[in-house]
Amino acid sequence: MALGIQVVMESFACYFRRRRAVLILAVLVGGAVSLLAQTNGDIKLEVKDSSGAAAPAAGTLRNVGSGANRAFQTDPTGAYDFTSLPYGTYEIRIAKNGFANQTVRVDVRSGTPVSQTVTLEVSSQRSSVDVVSVSPLPGGVVPIADLPMNIQTANAKDLEDSGAIDLSDFMNRNLNGVYVNNNQENPFQPDVNYHGYTASPLLGTPEGMSVYVDGVRQNQPFGDVVAWDLIPKVAIQDMALVPGSDPVFGLNTLGAAITVRMKDGRNAPGTSVSLDGGSFGRREGTFEHGGSNSKGLDWYLASNWFREDGWREYSPSDVFQTFAKVGYTKGQTNISLGFSYADNNLTGNGSTDTRFLAENYKAVNTIPDVTWNRSPAFTLNLSHAFSNRFTMSGAAYFRYVRADTTNGDLNDDSFTESLYNLSPADIAALTAAGYSGFPLTGNPTTEPYPYWRCIAQGLEMSEPSEKCTGLFTRTYDKQHAWGISGQAHWLSTHNSFTAGMSWDRGSLTYQQAGQFGYLNPDGVSITPINSYANGSTNSDGVPVDTRVDLHGITNAIGLYATDTLRPAKNLVITVSGRYNHAAIQNIDRLPVTDPEARGSLNGNYTFNRFNPAAGLVYTPFRLASLYFGYSESNRAPTSIELGCADPTQPCNLPNALVADPPLKQVVARTFEAGVRSTGESRLKWSAGWFRAENTNDILFVASQQTGFGYFVNYGKTRRQGAEVSISGNYRWFTLGGNYTFLDATFQSTQFLGGGSNSTNDSGPGEDGNIQVTPGDQIPQTPRNILKAYLDFHPSRKLDVDLDFVAVGRSFARGNENNLDQPDGVYYLGPGFSPGYGSTNLGAHYQVLKHMQLFAQIDNLFNHRYYTAAQLNTTPFNDQGQFIPRPFAPDDPDAVRNSTFYSPGAPRGFFGGVKFTL
Repeated sequence: MALGIQVVMESFACYFRRRRAVLILAVLVGGAVSLLAQTNGDIKLEVKDSSGAAAPAAGTLRNVGSGANRAFQTDPTGAYDFTSLPYGTYEIRIAKNGFANQTVRVDVRSGTPVSQTVTLEVSSQRSSVDVVSVSPLPGGVVPIADLPMNIQTANAKDLEDSGAIDLSDFMNRNLNGVYVNNNQENPFQPDVNYHGYTASPLLGTPEGMSVYVDGVRQNQPFGDVVAWDLIPKVAIQDMALVPGSDPVFGLNTLGAAITVRMKDGRNAPGTSVSLDGGSFGRREGTFEHGGSNSKGLDWYLASNWFREDGWREYSPSDVFQTFAKVGYTKGQTNISLGFSYADNNLTGNGSTDTRFLAENYKAVNTIPDVTWNRSPAFTLNLSHAFSNRFTMSGAAYFRYVRADTTNGDLNDDSFTESLYNLSPADIAALTAAGYSGFPLTGNPTTEPYPYWRCIAQGLEMSEPSEKCTGLFTRTYDKQHAWGISGQAHWLSTHNSFTAGMSWDRGSLTYQQAGQFGYLNPDGVSITPINSYANGSTNSDGVPVDTRVDLHGITNAIGLYATDTLRPAKNLVITVSGRYNHAAIQNIDRLPVTDPEARGSLNGNYTFNRFNPAAGLVYTPFRLASLYFGYSESNRAPTSIELGCADPTQPCNLPNALVADPPLKQVVARTFEAGVRSTGESRLKWSAGWFRAENTNDILFVASQQTGFGYFVNYGKTRRQGAEVSISGNYRWFTLGGNYTFLDATFQSTQFLGGGSNSTNDSGPGEDGNIQVTPGDQIPQTPRNILKAYLDFHPSRKLDVDLDFVAVGRSFARGNENNLDQPDGVYYLGPGFSPGYGSTNLGAHYQVLKHMQLFAQIDNLFNHRYYTAAQLNTTPFNDQGQFIPRPFAPDDPDAVRNSTFYSPGAPRGFFGGVKFTL
């Protein structure tokens, strides 16, 4: 029995020994197979600053072997995990505002995750942002080098070191192809132009650029205007200028899109207080505080207060801006709520006759011209990374804008009227009102500034629109805007795909009223009388009614997608598209009492379009890449344009809106091509060409029947040119420059208002039209723009910045046919704005660890220059006397005309101190 059991046990043992050998062999073989099959690994990245604190940053990861390049953004703790990476050598390039760019190489040779910590060092040199979002919403970043366009970027340190007063001023000083026309003559209200397209705060300006802040569109529902004074420079984290007609950025992106990302507590930790002041009565204070804790909460608060008397007469500005953001991060989910508020009182007294600027560079034409902007806004941003390859993000916002304006102007209808000799009815009206001692007759010598006929005609409710030398226009503009947007971003080894949608709704109320008045003996201010342009008075028997009470509702829906893929190591292709739907409803709240005075503004309009884009980047050699792109975008007509589009009822903006036929939407088609440097060389350069054509461009066109005007689709316009840029670092110096040649022309034949143009079809001094033909230069668009800068940083404590801006001459508005010539009698001034150059010098010195001194000299050589020109009528002679009907009796309807300039600020000295904690 025992022997039997032993035999059985030995048999089982032998069996299990054979099985174990087989199992061990299977495990060994399986492991080897698995090892051979395992070709992917991970990199765990952590980014810190020199103190060891987390430093959220952005950057690119490049496979050295295949050339595959992808963008990334760390989480708020500075961490990012790259998973499932094919074995090989990888180059990680990291960029963060205020720090030197860092590049490290990491070898992935096994399935064991490779941990890599990168420590960023503070840098005084200009740094570049290597990645950019390809859509309005944050996220969905792509390496700039992979995009078929010449994108320009800047960060918070760039803005602070520039000495610029705000974002618009910074772009004018630094970005290639950007220039300003300061038609309003307030530093916070310029027309910002790029490649001949404009983003302006002035109603009636044909807008051609879209602006986004934290993914929210800043173009306002009424007129697509952009209020630069509502964007606080101190709270900007970074910005990008995306050229061309990129459809992903939605309506109005005819020539470019500007995206701005605001600071948060993780990107801008610490506390700082800055105080500065200087020339023109300027005083300014800014405050910043940001922070975060281990529970995932972060916070940021910034305020800016600015007050200046202005360098021109009667031109003060008062600006108050606040921005706050609170955020919460848990795992791969981030949520933030931003709030901004602005309360700004801006005086911009516009352009002035060239003759008077020659005598007094600070002179203004008339006063007042005041804009009061108030705007609270809320923005909610959310994002969640389901993996390092798939992210979803969204935004919701609400913005309220209230803008009130008071504008005193000369009434050009009075320039050809008899203003001195009182009629019996005038005398009776003045006497009945209790006036006495008034002259019955007069002339420019006895009454240098006539006003008695104005008062009398107002009392009679007759023709103050002809006999009053001044006009007050007051406007009230209230806008509510809200919307939501969302997008998804997929990332793979050779592909980056983003798709999203947006819905924007706006409601607006615009009211306008005109009041007659007369020019005071000081030659600039207007005294109003108790008479209004509300239909109660007339001109040649026709009621004068410039009132507006318009309510508008806008709805815009967009669906977009963009895909950046790398089919080969040296080739990247981008394909994009967006469908836009825009609906506009105008509701006229004023009754139509007299169709001759004004018609109804009621109307419903719908505009739809799909816009495509495609491009490629080809890198034939290691040091340079070529790019080519084509894009389309559209702009729907605005309420103000739709309210003034009837040739039978023309209007004289901004004084009236009338009934309208529908306008067509503007479509821009843009080609871009160029070559640029690659890699991390000390020398960076680029050269490019662009050509954009607008069809159905919307312009304010003269009415040949009445001499007034209306908005109309203008056939074609073209903006084309070439640009180059170069920059480099050498030891203590950073040197750079850029140049743009711009050829902006009309490409269709049309009649435009040219009453102040010497070639108008009604004769010298008369109100007539001019004919524009293909090839004529678009006014206020210079052909040459040159910028250069030199940064000197010999130590960590001292930075010295020198920049130079040169802008070529441009034709004046009103000289669209480029043929206006002065004759010294009816027409004065050259009809164009001469070219100019301006140099700025700035310095920063770190006195103590927490204390910095800074100084700035603007317009170092005190050069007198003009940023814009326009042709206008004038009642003044060369001695500054008010002379109505200057050519009577031979030609009582003729008036003088002159070139009016918008002068640039003279030399200004500014300085201050900044404390940081």
